[in-house]
Amino acid sequence: MRSVSCRVHTSRRPYSSPDGAAPDAIRRLEVDWLDAYPDGTARLRIPSGKTYQERMLPLHEEAAEAIHELLQALRRGEPARGFRDELTGRIERPLFVHHGKTYAAEYLFKAALEGACRQAGLVDSAGRPTVTAHRFRHTVGTQLAERGARLRTIMKVLGHQSAGMSIVYAQISDQEVLKDYQAVLGPGATVAGPYAETLRAGELSASAVEWLKTNFFKTELELGRCLRLPQEGPCECDLYPGCAKFVTTPEYAPRLRRRRQVELTLIKDAAAQGWIREVERHRCTVQRIDQLLAELNEPADGPVDE
Repeated sequence: MRSVSCRVHTSRRPYSSPDGAAPDAIRRLEVDWLDAYPDGTARLRIPSGKTYQERMLPLHEEAAEAIHELLQALRRGEPARGFRDELTGRIERPLFVHHGKTYAAEYLFKAALEGACRQAGLVDSAGRPTVTAHRFRHTVGTQLAERGARLRTIMKVLGHQSAGMSIVYAQISDQEVLKDYQAVLGPGATVAGPYAETLRAGELSASAVEWLKTNFFKTELELGRCLRLPQEGPCECDLYPGCAKFVTTPEYAPRLRRRRQVELTLIKDAAAQGWIREVERHRCTVQRIDQLLAELNEPADGPVDE
């Protein structure tokens, strides 16, 4: 895509924009929708989902630079005029406009991407491109899920209106889910917690194993995982890691140590206030965390999650 000479096409380099925006949302960008976060990182204001509510998302520096170049070219030509948006009915000043009309998605995305695919050899036996503009959205969603982004973050980045649309990406990242699954349920896994002995003994029921295979990503908590099945109801593992179905692994040791530090601070504060029961409650949590770290062969004073 760097070899494309057209300013309009280079300002929409699909590979260089991490926003995950849909092609039609990009096509409808306005001239004043590019600015920056306080640290200087470029950000783009784009419509989100079918309601076209605006959202702010970070933008790759190459894409930001290309948009700046396009804006400068527009300013040297005719001043940006307002046009009535065909979807919202509002008067807007579109960025990708030519002779009073916004560029078609066919020109903005498909034609440029097809040319880039042919140059890169990304075509099938019939010469058709194997990459589409929409595929970049799926790439962004999958990468966010695999790198631990919260579901709410994925929803915001992709402009999804419901969690059901974004949760697909948590299921797509099969390799990451498999890795986490094996860390807890795999042979010889190092685990700690009330449910650890059940796992070591291989006493999980067949129905529990089947549910966990397809829903394992739903079990994650701050300090480990709760392997409670849906029919068993909710638990309080996040409040006190003593639920009968709670289990944790060395991966969570930094979080456990961080939580331990918080609990020690709360003990001091409660003691200063004379809240004896609160002191006892937080001490119990510290003791539980110490026990988990010991079972994992992890030191209590090691690195913590910031």
